[in-house]
Amino acid sequence: MSVPDRTNGSSGSSGAQASPPPAGIYVPVPTFWAKEGTASYDPVSPPLDLDTQTEHSLFLVKGGVKGLVILGSTGEAIFTTTKERTQLISSQRKALDEAGYKDRPIIAGTATQQIDDTLQMIEESKAAGAEYAMVLSPGYFAPATGQQGIQKWFEAVADKSALPVMIYHYPGVTNNLYIAPATFEKLAAHPNIVGTKLSHGIIDDQTLIAASPRIDHEHFYVFTGLGQNLLPVLTIGGVAAIDGLAGIFPRMVVRLFTMFNDSAAKGTTKADLQAMRDLQFRICEGEKLVAAWGVVGIKEAIARIWGMGSKTGGRLPLAGGFQEGDKEWSKWAETFEGLKELEEKFKSEGKEA
Repeated sequence: MSVPDRTNGSSGSSGAQASPPPAGIYVPVPTFWAKEGTASYDPVSPPLDLDTQTEHSLFLVKGGVKGLVILGSTGEAIFTTTKERTQLISSQRKALDEAGYKDRPIIAGTATQQIDDTLQMIEESKAAGAEYAMVLSPGYFAPATGQQGIQKWFEAVADKSALPVMIYHYPGVTNNLYIAPATFEKLAAHPNIVGTKLSHGIIDDQTLIAASPRIDHEHFYVFTGLGQNLLPVLTIGGVAAIDGLAGIFPRMVVRLFTMFNDSAAKGTTKADLQAMRDLQFRICEGEKLVAAWGVVGIKEAIARIWGMGSKTGGRLPLAGGFQEGDKEWSKWAETFEGLKELEEKFKSEGKEA
């Protein structure tokens, strides 16, 4: 699957079928802010740290990550200005291209509720170098929002979007807005809607979408937003994951994806299945931190394990990291040191980059 042409990219209102992003592991990257003690640091609204952003992006793609999701929930999109959005996307597109990773797409997140604002944000993201838009569902009035309204909202965005659209279904940040599998079947028929990120653990709904015979799965890809569900989702027809833990241990998550596809191609043995279960178990251990602490935990781990960024780096109200600092980290340290050893083992084998 090729990355869409950056000058065209989307079917928009033309009716032509847009292509989904290449199958693989994607990372919803955190946004790195200036560290405490640096000259540009501001305790209320620290500026972007684009050097660390680039360091982390290259760390990920060298670990086999297929592409980056910039300005999703983990990217603290709601705390960034329009100017900062453009800086983030354009700087990382430039960094990837110059490092020889022109084939790694950038998916830009949107989190606004208003259709015209969403379309403008997508247009600006495309101009900055993004190839896809991951559009968060409009959940402010979730209790009063029906399935027909959700369908029409996404169709209105997709009709005019400058980029192919992925539906971002994350009930945890959208007031528990529910998008039914039947609604996904209708939306998947739109030529400019190419997939979804499902950031919930409702496995029956995931199955009803990823395995639906009423969806063209060549043109609509299902990604889990939870690495702890990666192996189950792959078995029901999902293509991969957009996963926060992969932002800390990219090779580990990529390895499970690769193992599944390699074994499926040659015929899965009991030994293959056990190896995949074992690796999924280790991933689940790490995902407990992500589930408990979200972007705060991801930044803590990246800083403590790899020395990138600041473990207290964030914009209010997330600034300060773990509330109990080292005491909280001590609950996770043994697990994460073990996962680091596994990540370094995979790196030494040199299979993912």
